[in-house]
Amino acid sequence: MRLPPLNALRAFEAAARHQGFIAAADELFVTRGAISRQVKILEEHIGVLLFHRNARGVELTTAGQRLYPVLTEAFAKMLREVERVAADASELRVICPPTLSIRWLLPQLEQFRAAHPEIKLRLTTDFYSYKGFEVAEYDLGISLQNRPGRPPDIEVLPLFEMVLAPACAPSLLPALADGPAALAGQRLLHESPRRADWAAWVQHFGVEQVDAGSGEVFPNLDMATRAAVMGAGVVMADLALCREELARGDLVLPFPGMTCGTPDGAYALIGERQKWNDPKVAAFRDWLLDGPCMSALSALPE
Repeated sequence: MRLPPLNALRAFEAAARHQGFIAAADELFVTRGAISRQVKILEEHIGVLLFHRNARGVELTTAGQRLYPVLTEAFAKMLREVERVAADASELRVICPPTLSIRWLLPQLEQFRAAHPEIKLRLTTDFYSYKGFEVAEYDLGISLQNRPGRPPDIEVLPLFEMVLAPACAPSLLPALADGPAALAGQRLLHESPRRADWAAWVQHFGVEQVDAGSGEVFPNLDMATRAAVMGAGVVMADLALCREELARGDLVLPFPGMTCGTPDGAYALIGERQKWNDPKVAAFRDWLLDGPCMSALSALPE
């Protein structure tokens, strides 16, 4: 059997819910006669009476009593899904690591919201529990360009380079006056348990005296940087993300000419290829490239 016409199903469900044709007609903005005709079409389609008609009005038959709650639940489920799809179309879900969010993206987001009030942006910073875009939980992410294990259907748009250099409180400068080898006598501050920040710099410049695995580990660069400002040790600063401390003089570069990148590459915008040109995704991508987020990086420390 083919599915009955949708209008007939809607008319029957409304009439059953209101226990009459007149209220159902008012709800659906049609005449009482139109409701009656649609119910008749449904009864003829399935070959059974759904209402007893009498002088007092209508009453559901046994068949009608069986069909009515099924249709009510089905229409409610359809409405919930339509509302969810509509909400998804206007909601942009972005995931970004904590330090990158706090020090770069978050301060500019109100400008995006002002420029695109039709888009509801939801930012998540719980990056380390992130399992990938295959779960369809996020529309966009900001990560490092060369992260291993990324699915092949992910678009990667480089944004700006990660540039590393040791940084410390001004009070530690005298202890580092003899050059990079003096770092062996200092406490190194790491932005993650991977300790890849110092390892990349030490390998790049061949500073063999320094044990890149030694020192203190912090959950993120923001905390490691704060510890460095307090004089707790030397942090491997990301020049873009630590620009405020460097500009204020809270941190200084003891070896300003010794900067390098990392094997992880630039910071990049990533997203599923099938969503890459969705209007909300394209709006954020264009704003990110042309807006205040990129201009905020124009004056990096020398």
